[in-house]
Amino acid sequence: MESEANLEYLRYLSASSDKKAILEELMVAYGKDVWNYAFSMTRKWDQADDITQEVFIKVYRNLYTFRQESSVKTWILTITRNMTVDYRRSAFYRKVTLMDYIAPSSTQPATEHTVIEQMTVNDMWEMVLKLPVKYREVLLLYAHYQLSMKEIAQILGVTEGTVKSRLFHARKKMVKQKENQSNGAD
Repeated sequence: MESEANLEYLRYLSASSDKKAILEELMVAYGKDVWNYAFSMTRKWDQADDITQEVFIKVYRNLYTFRQESSVKTWILTITRNMTVDYRRSAFYRKVTLMDYIAPSSTQPATEHTVIEQMTVNDMWEMVLKLPVKYREVLLLYAHYQLSMKEIAQILGVTEGTVKSRLFHARKKMVKQKENQSNGAD
């Protein structure tokens, strides 16, 4: 599906000179992925919003520099990672503490099944977010975004062997967290 989307995107890019329309299409296609990836690295709603906005500004400015050496998704997620790393290095990130976003409660009552399912998903996300960044991002890129080892290596600027090693250790840490959680519940 990704290669079809790339082919469509490239056709659209060559047939159109309307950068705004192209950007809008990319934001619809990848906006959620960019925000989720930024959030998984920062753990802050507002920072993920800021990073997402900055990523698409950068995509807009560099739209015609896309060299087709990777998929569009890989290119955009690489920009997201780099922006997040830059953001975390900045003095703003280190000095300013922002209030966490409080999600409004749902107005519709949830069924017991939905509640249990959501608790399980929340527990998994909590465990993923507890992982060190280098393991967390590999696990997310592989499991959530379904990128290949090669694409992950491109995004992170490491070898495929390093990606495999980090993925192995991430899975191992997740299993250990789950065991600790189970032992604590007894």
